[in-house]
Amino acid sequence: MKQFRLVDNILGWLTFLIAAFVYCSTIEPTASFWDCPEFITTGNRLEVGHPPGAPFFMLTANLFSQFASDQSQVAYMVNIMSALLSAITILFLFWSISHLTRRLLVKDWSEMTTGKMIAIEASALVGALIYTFSDTFWYSAVEAEVYAYSSAFTAIVFWLILKWEDQADQPQSDRWLILIMYMTGLSIGVHLLNLLCLPAIVLVYYYRKFPHKDPKSDLRGSLWALVVSAILVAAVLYGVIPGIVQVGGWFELFFVNTLGCPFNTGVIVYLIVLVSCLIWAIYETYNGKNQLRTNISFLCSVGLLGIPFYGHGWTAVAIGVVVLAIVWFVLQRKHEGKPLVSARIKNTALLCMLMLLIGYSSYAVIVIRSSANPPMDQNSPEDIFTLGSYLSRDQYGSRPLFYGQQYTSQVELVKEGEYCRPAMTTGAPVYQRKEKASADEKDSYFIVRTNDEYKYAQNMFFPRMHSSSHAGAYESWMGGVEGKQVPYDRCGENIMVKMPTQLENIQFFLSYQCNFMYWRYFMWNFAGRQNDLQGNGELEHGNWITGFDWFDDWRLGDQDLLPDDLKNNKGHNVFFCLPLLLGLIGLFWQSLKKGPEGIRQFWVVFFLFFMTGLAIVLYLNQSPMQPRERDYAYAGSFYAFAIWCGLGVAAIIDTLYSKVKKHETAIASVVGAIALLVPIQMVSQTWDDHDRSGRYTCRDFGQNYLMSLQEVGNPIIFTNGDNDTFPLWYTQDVEGKRTDARVCNLSYLQTDWYIDQMRRPAYDSPSVPITWSRLEYCAGTNEYVYVKPELKNSIRELYKTYPEEAKEMFGENPFELQNVLKYWVRNQIDDKQRSIIQMLVGAGASTKVIPTDTVYVTIDKEAVKRSGMLMASDSIPDRMEISLRGKNALYKGDMMMLEMVAQTNWERPIYVAMTVAAENYMNLGDNFVQEGLVNRITPFTTNIDGQPVAGAKTFDTKKTYDIVMNKFKFGGLEQPGIYLDETVTRMCYTHRRLCVHLAMNLMKEGEEKKAAEVLAHVDKYLPECNVPIDYASGSLDAARLYLQLGQKEKGMDLMKKLWNKSYQYLKWYCSLEGMRFSSSQRECLMHFYILQSVLRYSAEGDMKWSEERGKEFDAIAGIYAGKGGSFGQ
Repeated sequence: MKQFRLVDNILGWLTFLIAAFVYCSTIEPTASFWDCPEFITTGNRLEVGHPPGAPFFMLTANLFSQFASDQSQVAYMVNIMSALLSAITILFLFWSISHLTRRLLVKDWSEMTTGKMIAIEASALVGALIYTFSDTFWYSAVEAEVYAYSSAFTAIVFWLILKWEDQADQPQSDRWLILIMYMTGLSIGVHLLNLLCLPAIVLVYYYRKFPHKDPKSDLRGSLWALVVSAILVAAVLYGVIPGIVQVGGWFELFFVNTLGCPFNTGVIVYLIVLVSCLIWAIYETYNGKNQLRTNISFLCSVGLLGIPFYGHGWTAVAIGVVVLAIVWFVLQRKHEGKPLVSARIKNTALLCMLMLLIGYSSYAVIVIRSSANPPMDQNSPEDIFTLGSYLSRDQYGSRPLFYGQQYTSQVELVKEGEYCRPAMTTGAPVYQRKEKASADEKDSYFIVRTNDEYKYAQNMFFPRMHSSSHAGAYESWMGGVEGKQVPYDRCGENIMVKMPTQLENIQFFLSYQCNFMYWRYFMWNFAGRQNDLQGNGELEHGNWITGFDWFDDWRLGDQDLLPDDLKNNKGHNVFFCLPLLLGLIGLFWQSLKKGPEGIRQFWVVFFLFFMTGLAIVLYLNQSPMQPRERDYAYAGSFYAFAIWCGLGVAAIIDTLYSKVKKHETAIASVVGAIALLVPIQMVSQTWDDHDRSGRYTCRDFGQNYLMSLQEVGNPIIFTNGDNDTFPLWYTQDVEGKRTDARVCNLSYLQTDWYIDQMRRPAYDSPSVPITWSRLEYCAGTNEYVYVKPELKNSIRELYKTYPEEAKEMFGENPFELQNVLKYWVRNQIDDKQRSIIQMLVGAGASTKVIPTDTVYVTIDKEAVKRSGMLMASDSIPDRMEISLRGKNALYKGDMMMLEMVAQTNWERPIYVAMTVAAENYMNLGDNFVQEGLVNRITPFTTNIDGQPVAGAKTFDTKKTYDIVMNKFKFGGLEQPGIYLDETVTRMCYTHRRLCVHLAMNLMKEGEEKKAAEVLAHVDKYLPECNVPIDYASGSLDAARLYLQLGQKEKGMDLMKKLWNKSYQYLKWYCSLEGMRFSSSQRECLMHFYILQSVLRYSAEGDMKWSEERGKEFDAIAGIYAGKGGSFGQ
């Protein structure tokens, strides 16, 4: 035994070192895109990230950041943390596989032989290394995300229950269970995924404590164990996590609202009572002298933890009383004269709850740091109620799981008099601190709203196509939904509504949610991956492959005809299904060949596999057109399958030995050595598309946005998404660059907590100019205001009839932006003004309204001259027009944008990032002037309906030239061989397009030399070897510029590459048949357009080549038309 333990430990740590070396060698040296910059920022200064937060991640990230030599190394150190945690995952995976394999091959230590030891260690080594080099886990291992940390907790907790299994007969074995609950509590402070290990843990406990020789009894007991595990998961997920907040909220309301105590008094009292009660209960159950006191203390502990209180209000109380009554009945129940629940079980359960609470207490960091008002303070969870909203992720909304609406469902209407209103279900009340009217007023909470939800007239069990905002995506994925017509009473008007059938609903669930969003990812990791391009079901993007041409060609079309850029994609990984085959061998060997022990092990591993895989699919209920691949969510499932991969090695060795009956050591050695070729082959495929070393794109591109801003005036930049916000926050907070600027995320600007933050100074930036009081924008107030341009004529008539009185009441110009906001939106009016507005809008209507579809800002021309902006036209206009065309209402975020425009007086520059979609900034795009990667809001009308105004300048060439040539960094991309995934490539395309656009404007201004310099600059820092030539990156315009500059060789080289790329795509699409071809026609038309553009512009560079390509064009167009392809109108 000692020899085995020594070898097992040595090889386990060797595997750890291999994984650590691989991950540390390939980590990104700075932040990565998506959530990583945000997580690094939260760790650097313990700030509050997006719900539900990751406080334990923050604490450990902060610890690792202390080892950074300077602020530029903070991200690197946090990435190192992820890499080491991932290596720890591999270490515990190794030990878990060796444990499970040993239990199957060796009944007791006397049967251990050298051959069996080699088989066990080879299985563990191969299984662990397969997972080490798998696509999904490696991706998470080299960036600062929570999924590597969560995987480490999964691995540790699963290993701990196996450790308990070995020592279950020892007196102190319960300590392992208590440690498991402590680790589970800590894991909640990273991610909730670790809770999904509980069914596997409960099965291990059941099989060890209640062994059955009768298969039927074993099956029956296993099912009961799964029921218990489901109750445990629900108790933690829907009991402890929200329950502590709920009971703490009741205490807080009683002490603050009823007794008049200061804020947080009730929470402090609750925590003291809770901990005291738990200690008392642990003491009573440990002594076991008085059963009544034991049961009362246990029941009080369960109640104070909030476990039985599901729901809200009196419903939660009623459910809680019923559950506590059931618990009391079970505690009082006796079997053969002894309590059914022994004192030891109660004591262990209480210790587990205490450890869970201690681990969960890391969330105190969130409340403490939020109270300090850090620069990043998402949702501002500084009291028990906002913490509850934060933990429940209220800002992300809800989705039906078991019963609810489909995407075509209509809201149920309730008739009230002559009108109808939407039917609503009243949700939980949302409490908020009451804003004090005076300093003497006592602290109190008030109900700002209830979390109401619409009732739908058409519902379905197990609704999978539920999102009305994705209606087109559902139809597209399904190739059309025939559905069934159901009647709907629309306020007295009977209409028919198309509803998907249950069969179509299940088809979507299986084809998209299960197959595309899970099994595709699974096969990436154990069979092979076509490329790293995110697709939506297309044959050429992101599918799984085997490496066997006959099979892949049958599934996905002739892979040899794919365009070169897809065939040469670094994400093209071929495993020939070898890991999959090993896993299936191990699965069947464990479940069918190793008797009761194998079957029990199988169910343990299976439920770890299922709960961290398909169970998540069921819960997420995802809609099509996800913004990114979601394979990281299922890493735990792939971890479980890697166990079977390891067992597959033992299965082969065991099967061969059972047939040969000799040479056990030789067989184990040879098979183990051969099996090691599987992970070696995997790493040969996956290294190049997981090696992020030398890549600084996220950091540099984030800085480039900030460097595009004017250097004086404390500029404001509006952003909207993860990748144009988080890198900027990271740049400011961690690396201290451009801290004078203020980054304002438009998707958050609708919330009061974010407006609070914008009104506070941050770093070297003063507060944004919002003059509204908090009472005017707090939650539930001014969420939206209707736009009613039909009031314009009435107001003009009022000004015409009573000019002096009207001007005195509503300003010189009633449609001046400041006047509209002051009188009509904020209603800073007296009774006389209110009565006039009420007369204009009509009796009973809200007096808060925007009475025009065009507002004006009177321009301070001297301020414009001092601002440093480009004079976009010959003269400065007297006023700026802001069109509200197409707007039925303005939301709070829109009004805050307008408030800033009205208050800055042009001396504080306001910008919108280029990546922000037009629907997010109203019609302010009519006033844009581009400077680098940002658009500056100016008083000049430069665009109308997206078309440039004649004579107006929309691009500041001088500033952009200086920014691009002297301030921009390009992430180290000048070094050949840097791996760029699809997200990074897209960002590179944005930068290349900007440079080409700059060169085009320089050419228009006669600056040919500078235009050539810009093109040379982009070729140097965004070289073709790393950033592909593509129409989307502006390569066609670059080719035209080269031809205009007389650099025909370069120009034609780009033309030829663009031609070859699009021609290859057309050949690929035209090789498809039937529906596959029909579904690709949109892409075909795009590539035909590119070919036509190349033909049009290449003639001036090489007429002969252009004429030859024209014949190729006619030929491929003929093939396309012959297959039924349409060229549109």
